[in-house]
Order: sequence, then structure tokens, then C-alpha cells
Amino acid sequence: MSQSWPHTPYAEDQPLSTAILTTHVLHRGFQTGAIVGPAVGAARYAVPMLRKTSTARTSLLPTMLRSTGTGAVWGVGLVAVLLPIRMWGREDIEWKDRAWRLLENKGQVEVDNWGLVGAALGGLGLLARRGGARGVPWRMAVGGVGVGSTAGVLGYMIWRHGIKGGKWEEAVPDIEGVTV
Repeated sequence: MSQSWPHTPYAEDQPLSTAILTTHVLHRGFQTGAIVGPAVGAARYAVPMLRKTSTARTSLLPTMLRSTGTGAVWGVGLVAVLLPIRMWGREDIEWKDRAWRLLENKGQVEVDNWGLVGAALGGLGLLARRGGARGVPWRMAVGGVGVGSTAGVLGYMIWRHGIKGGKWEEAVPDIEGVTV
């Protein structure tokens, strides 16, 4: 996602800063809700008096997918209200600076990419398992995307901070022909 936005050498020249920051915040709200939602779903599944009906218990996987989807939608809705409140009265340069710093941060760009790839794979995986989009409830479809996005971020954390030790490969200068 971050590669598709224009990125300038200086923050004061950053175009589309409002769109960049808004997209980032909505994406994070989606991921946060997709993480919190299953905790609520697990509690509702485990504690009978929290269930809406007293009918037979549905299986855990559909319950968790629905809860993930509901949480993701709530997360987006919450940050959609909070972002304008947080940025109310801010000058244009503050929007530009925040957006520029998001695009400049290699870790942020990498976690965005992993999360988006995971979201796409999660959505496609759910559709493949359920035999297509027909008959998939919206909460389960959004839940599949949310689970995929969360799995993508976890994959990023394992890759970057577990396997790579949080280190980045830096460009090694060409020292050929240099005598000491």
C-alpha cells in the first residue's frame, strides 16, 4: 500500500497527506478490531449467559470469524470518528509531516505490505473454503480478511524481529579499488 503513494524528499512537499494518514489510521483500526473481536467472541462462546439465544451452540470457527468481522468493522468506525477529533485544527504541514514519516519508515512500510498480503490471502482462503462469495455472510467475509491481516502482521513480526533480529540489510559501499 505504501509504495502506491507518492513520496517526496521533504515532508512539506508531501502530496495527498490527508488520504495517506486517513488510509493508514483506518487500516490500523481494522487490524485492531480484528484482534479484539475474537477475544469478545471467545468469551461469548465460553460463557453461556453472554450468548444472545439459548439455542444450541454454533461451532467455534464461525463464531470467531463473525466476531473478528464485527470487531474489524467496529475498529474502523471508532477510528473514523477519532481521527478527525485528533487532527481537528491541525495545520496542513502537520498532516504532511505525519504522512511523510509513515512513508519514510521502512518498518511501517513493511508491516503495511505484510498486513495487506495477509488480508488478501485471508479473504481468498475463506472464499475458497466456502466455495465462493455466494452464501458467505458479510461478518464472516470481513472476519476472513481480518484474520488474514492479523496473520500477515504476525508473519512480519516473526520475519523481521525473530528471524532477522530486527535488523535491516544496509547497502554496502563499493570498496573496490580502495587501497589502505
